[in-house]
Amino acid sequence: MALPRVRSADAAGIAAGAACLKAGGLVAFPTETVYGLGADATDDRAVARIYAAKGRPTFNPLIVHGPAVEALRSLVIWDARAEAVAAAFWPGPLTLVLPRAADCPVSPLASAGLETLALRVPSHPVARALLEAAGLPVAAPSANRSNALSPTEAAHVVASLGGAVDLVLDGGPCAVGLESTVVDLSGAVPLLLREGGLPREVLRQRLPDLASPAAGAAIKSPGMLAKHYAPDCPLRLNARDVLPGEALLAFGPDAPAAEIVLNLSEAGDPVEAAANLFRHLHALNERRPAGIAVMPIPEAGLGRAINDRLRRAAA
Repeated sequence: MALPRVRSADAAGIAAGAACLKAGGLVAFPTETVYGLGADATDDRAVARIYAAKGRPTFNPLIVHGPAVEALRSLVIWDARAEAVAAAFWPGPLTLVLPRAADCPVSPLASAGLETLALRVPSHPVARALLEAAGLPVAAPSANRSNALSPTEAAHVVASLGGAVDLVLDGGPCAVGLESTVVDLSGAVPLLLREGGLPREVLRQRLPDLASPAAGAAIKSPGMLAKHYAPDCPLRLNARDVLPGEALLAFGPDAPAAEIVLNLSEAGDPVEAAANLFRHLHALNERRPAGIAVMPIPEAGLGRAINDRLRRAAA
C-alpha cells in the first residue's frame, strides 16, 4: 500500500499543507479532538475525494473548519444565539449546525445535500495555523476509514488511510481524544446531536433548553450513525470479567486480571480516559484478540461521550 508524505507540523510543514489544500489535495492534521482529513470545502472534487478516501456514505455530512468565528459566520444564517455559544466555547471541541446562507460557497456535498452546515473552530495550534495559512474553509471528518477507530496519532492515519491522503501533519497525540460535541441551532430548540469533548452539563450553562433529537431523526451531523468508531473485533460493554481470548479495556483501580489489558485511567479520571480511548482501542485491536471486554464507565460528563462511542463501536 502506498504511504502518504508525513511532515512535522512545523512552519514548513504547515506551509506545505496549506499549499496542498489550495491545490485540491487531502491533508490530515491534528486537532484537540482527533486527527482530521481536510480538503477545500468549496471544491466539489476535493470534497468528493474525502468521501472516496474514507469509504464514507455521501448522506453523512462533514464539519467545516475555520481558524476563527469571523471566517465562518458568512457561510450560514448566524444569529445571536450562535454568537453567544461561539463566544463561550470557540475555539474548542464544539460543532454548531446552522442553516446554510443563500450564497454559501461550500460544496453541497459537504452538507450531504442538507440545508444546514456544521461548523467548528478548533483550538489546536497546528490546526489553526493550517487553516489560517490556507485561507479557505476546510471540510474535515476524522482521518480514518468510515466506521473504523478514530485516529489520535499520525500513525493511526497512515495505518487506516495509507496513500489515499496526500500529506499528514504530525503534531503528536490529540489532547481531548474524542470528537467534538455537536449542537443543532437550526431550529427553535437547540438539539444535542452528538456527545463529545464538551460535556452537556457545561453546554447547558449557555443553552439551558438543550434537548435530544427524536428517535430516528435524520442524520444532520457526523457521528449519528448507529455503528461507528469500530475495531475489527467485537466489544463487550460493562464487563466485570474477561472471557478466554478477550483483551481488557479497563477503567479505574479495580481491574480484573487479563493477559492483554490497557487501562483508560487507573485513577478513574474521565478526562484521562477520553484522551486514551481511541489510542488504547487501536493498540488492543492490533493484538488481534477474539474480542475486547470494556469495564463500566460512569454515565456522566465526558463519561457519557465515551460510552456513546463505545455503544456505537459495539453495534
